[in-house]
Amino acid sequence: MVDHLEARLDRLRRLDDALGSAQLRELAQAEFAFIVGLIKDSRFDDTTGRRLYAAAAEAARCCAWVHFDDGFHAQAERFFDAALGASATAGDPLISAYALSFRAIQHYTAADPRDAVALIEAAQAQTKSTATPHFRAMLAARAARSYSKAGDRHACARALHQARDHLAAGPHDDDPPYLYWVSLGEVEMIAGSSALQLGDPREAIRHFDAAIDANYAGDDQYPRTHAIYLARAADAHLALHDLDQAVAVAEHAVRCLGGVDSARSSATLDDLRDNLAEHRHAPVVRDFLDLTA
Repeated sequence: MVDHLEARLDRLRRLDDALGSAQLRELAQAEFAFIVGLIKDSRFDDTTGRRLYAAAAEAARCCAWVHFDDGFHAQAERFFDAALGASATAGDPLISAYALSFRAIQHYTAADPRDAVALIEAAQAQTKSTATPHFRAMLAARAARSYSKAGDRHACARALHQARDHLAAGPHDDDPPYLYWVSLGEVEMIAGSSALQLGDPREAIRHFDAAIDANYAGDDQYPRTHAIYLARAADAHLALHDLDQAVAVAEHAVRCLGGVDSARSSATLDDLRDNLAEHRHAPVVRDFLDLTA
């Protein structure tokens, strides 16, 4: 039964990658409620209990993430609290740290980025002796993004260097299955986002291009996230006054978002359209704005 629950959570994560949050909020909540019901109504030994609570923690994290991605921040916070409570009962610091890393995204997006830094540093501290290099790479990349939001250029660069070093150590048999998305391409996309945040669009484009060179599977596997990264790359080209390339990348972002329902992604593209609208005098920009109105 627990094997089946863990497999269902893996499918839920991958559905979110492909479809976005709006279509999955009810499904994620149903998964969480089902697992909580099993915990309340079933008998199990300690080992099975720890796995059940870990599954509940991951289900709650999924609920938190899809609520955040769809713009329901208060509900997301409640599910993050549930994830941390269940992970504590499970005695699983990795599940807890994973939830903290996603909560950090909410804080640097919609609240105080210094809180995001504190969340990531807490996650790193509690997994210091248990995390695999792949897990450390994920946390270091999330730390870099948090530092960029807080305006700390040196800490951001140091964290990105650590992320690449950890990835270079290669995969481990005991890497958690939920880290399937962590790759050099993802780290370079985060590096590009961070450089743009810190006011260096040329460096941002270099990293976005490096992500594609590293075979980032955005179009096929992560269209929602790729649309966000492409919108940022378009903003970087726009900052360098390369309107043709900005529009070309923006068109790619729109294609990625075609089958995805995500308030966060849609808002990112809306912001890009607003930035492009300042250059509506250029035919290439005007055509794009008219076609995507």
